[in-house]
Amino acid sequence: MLTELRVRDLATIADVTLQLGPGLNVLTGETGAGKSMLIDALSLLLGERAAGGSVRPGAGKSVVEGAFEGIAAGTCRCIEELGLDVEDGRVVVRREVTAEGRSRAWVNGSPTTAAVLTELGALLVDLHGQHETQSLLHPEAQRQILDAFAHAEPERDAVAGAHTGLAALRTEERGLVDRRDEVRRRADYLRHVVEEIDTARVRIGEDEALQLEARRLSQAGALVEHAQRVVDALEGEAGNALGALGVAGRALTTLEKVDPSVGDWRELLDSGYANLSELARLAAEYAGSVQEDPERLAFIERRRDLLSRLTGKYGVALEQVLATREQAAGELDLLDTADIDLRALAARRVAAETALQSAAAELTVKRREAAERLTRGVNRLLPQLGLPGGKLTVQLMPLTETGAHGHESVQLNVQLNLGLEAKPLAKVASGGELSRLMLALKVVLVKHDAIATLVFDEVDQGIGGETGAQVGSALAEVAARHQVLVITHLPQIAARADGHLVASKQARGGMATSEVQVLFGEDRVNEIARMLGDAEGDAARRHAQALLRKEPVARR
Repeated sequence: MLTELRVRDLATIADVTLQLGPGLNVLTGETGAGKSMLIDALSLLLGERAAGGSVRPGAGKSVVEGAFEGIAAGTCRCIEELGLDVEDGRVVVRREVTAEGRSRAWVNGSPTTAAVLTELGALLVDLHGQHETQSLLHPEAQRQILDAFAHAEPERDAVAGAHTGLAALRTEERGLVDRRDEVRRRADYLRHVVEEIDTARVRIGEDEALQLEARRLSQAGALVEHAQRVVDALEGEAGNALGALGVAGRALTTLEKVDPSVGDWRELLDSGYANLSELARLAAEYAGSVQEDPERLAFIERRRDLLSRLTGKYGVALEQVLATREQAAGELDLLDTADIDLRALAARRVAAETALQSAAAELTVKRREAAERLTRGVNRLLPQLGLPGGKLTVQLMPLTETGAHGHESVQLNVQLNLGLEAKPLAKVASGGELSRLMLALKVVLVKHDAIATLVFDEVDQGIGGETGAQVGSALAEVAARHQVLVITHLPQIAARADGHLVASKQARGGMATSEVQVLFGEDRVNEIARMLGDAEGDAARRHAQALLRKEPVARR
């Protein structure tokens, strides 16, 4: 629940802190005292779009902070799925808005975005204020209300899972048909690709080997000449290297006899002689192996031209040419297997369609039964809440195709006065009527609603007297299971509060400033007497005391 809301430098509010407890919390005060600004501040905290024009004159920014404690384990898991941390069931949210309209937000000290705040707010607070687009007007919210009341979560999840599985099969089937048809259109080309590459008998690395061989054949004469020069230099008739090493060896033998310390040179001389002898042998073999072969050279050039054409058409390297061949062959194989695979997919799709229809039918049964119970429950309450001619109906409208949410959409229709045609809720309800309809729903749904904090603004618009007392009772009933915050002008509602706050506005430093304080004892009697129309009169005070003596709704 929301345990504290602090607002600084927002419109007429300089610095106000609301301490809120469990049960029913009411906020009262004269018109224009700043009550609705506090609801605006809470909306801002929950992700509403920021506006720099709301910053208090002379201040650089508005700051709103809220502390939520005792968050249920299921809600904590949902919050963590948003990428936010929850510390011992506690979340502290901070939002800043500069005079230029720039906004920043933090959750438990970590920066976040307004979009995430909106998702977080939907988990923590159900706010019904005169400046809000009511969630009750959205078809999705109406469907969720009915499904929650019906305890239809397993059936709803089964439908969603069946629909997801069916959609995946349909996508796979369409994809396979498209690929098969595309292969059919390209079959002649693909066969040509496979045949051309297979006929060429391409081998990886062949192009490099042919390039080297072509270079050797085209310069065979020069290569033989240079190889022979190497042989002559090493072992020719005069001045050859091996002969010189022989002379050096004999001289070293003489040196060793006189000075044995030069014996280490022998290893160097011997290894040099061995290496040069091997070099002479290899050069001689090379000179004997290289021969001019015009026919072989012509064949190699034709082969290189063929490979060049293939790489020009199918890839810059022979590896890519072969990969193109395998891809083309694989696509052709699809023609042989597609029809078999499509028959198997069709059978699975039909089974999935049957499963979806079955799951959706079970969901529809639950929705129909719950729609009747929800309608009866709400319609019993509406006359007590100042809507004597009000009648709510839950309409299940069949869809042309079963979707992820079942066979039907859900629409709440309302008749506000006798003799009028029932119309969709979004088209007929004013702010006050909508708040009371939501209150009636909350009373009926109180055991099913997971959101801990409910906020009502304008719920008492256009009512008074006994109806106001009934609205107070209904709010107290909801507050037995949820934290409720209500802005009200009705003393009958204020008297049922577990916590009573009053907003007032005074001039401070030449500027209108709103303040909020918690009322107890005689101060509370005085405020309710003021709401009755005579803060100083004895009759109003006795009436206020009588209202406060009413026993609260028992906690459950």
